[in-house]
Amino acid sequence: MIVYTKAKLSDIVHMQDLVKPEVEKGIILFRSSDEIATNIRSYILAKNEEQIVGFGALHFHADDLAEIRSLVVKEDFRSKGVGKGIVSTLLEEGVQLGVKKVFTLTYKKAFFVSVGFSEIPKESLPSHKIWADCIKCKHFPICDEIALIKHI
Repeated sequence: MIVYTKAKLSDIVHMQDLVKPEVEKGIILFRSSDEIATNIRSYILAKNEEQIVGFGALHFHADDLAEIRSLVVKEDFRSKGVGKGIVSTLLEEGVQLGVKKVFTLTYKKAFFVSVGFSEIPKESLPSHKIWADCIKCKHFPICDEIALIKHI
């Protein structure tokens, strides 16, 4: 049974192990353990019998705008609803905090469309997003990620 819970500082090393293959492929942006620790309250974990099998973060950009980022699910748990559970949990948290719109940058358009997101032009994203995160990406400035948004 999958349980969704807030991340703790002691989870960081396991989170880094889980995301490492996706970072190496250039699918997910590397975040240092210090950066994860600073933003630990943003992360939701998916656990199966105390093992972390996925996680994602809800990062805030404005009083009504947030981003789902760093979404990863362990390969043998994919296509089993774990990612949808993480996104649902993050969206519920966003609603509780007053967020009206949630965006994401992803290579997994079909997944996000399946949970109610719609494609938007990347140019409509906050410019500080580009300079704070995208500039660290090994694909920058030639970005082929897709921007999507959901009104909640």
